[in-house]
Amino acid sequence: MATSKERKAEIIAQYGKDEKDSGSAEVQVALLTERIKSLTEHMKSHKKDYHTRRGLLMLVGKRRRLLSYIKAGDIEKYRELIKSLGIRDNIQ
Repeated sequence: MATSKERKAEIIAQYGKDEKDSGSAEVQVALLTERIKSLTEHMKSHKKDYHTRRGLLMLVGKRRRLLSYIKAGDIEKYRELIKSLGIRDNIQ
């Protein structure tokens, strides 16, 4: 269920400025997206797991706040990020 170290390193290398850049908003959004996809698959087979559902909704909210921060700073970077991650644009 958890993202492996190798997969996290790949995501950081792809979206970060360098291999040690794990704190930028783009990398955080990409890592959250990976966790959200994993939890969504879990929820498909465990429909009554309400604790996981709450955690999933909290992650989605955190990702949304980070995306609105990126959108306010640089709209082109935001559009490129959501396109590469396959996220819909619904942030005002």
